[in-house]
Amino acid sequence: SPISSLKREMRNLSDECSLEPVTVSMAYVYFEKLVLQGKLNKQNRKLCAGACVLLAAKISSDLRKHEVKHLIDKLEERFRFNRRDLIGFEFTVLVALELALYLPENQVLPHYRRLTQQS
Repeated sequence: SPISSLKREMRNLSDECSLEPVTVSMAYVYFEKLVLQGKLNKQNRKLCAGACVLLAAKISSDLRKHEVKHLIDKLEERFRFNRRDLIGFEFTVLVALELALYLPENQVLPHYRRLTQQS
């Protein structure tokens, strides 16, 4: 399905950018919350996935400015969207998630376990 292939892309991109499995797990949870809210459509699903990765990376990692830029470059390249659209959409996703970026452990752990067992 398009959703699972996007999640696979999110994981591959996170590997390329050396993001921790917990960061990818958080991005998955954000993404799934958007799916369950019915916020995804064919036009915005790649932007949603990219914004979820970016938000998770910002909240869970102490990224330096050049690392954030590298991540945005990779997101732009992988998902084929404009960085300006991504930055604008990041706020849209943040609002849809009701600013709740810190997640309870029980939401993140299942994804984390699956990711660490796969690698």
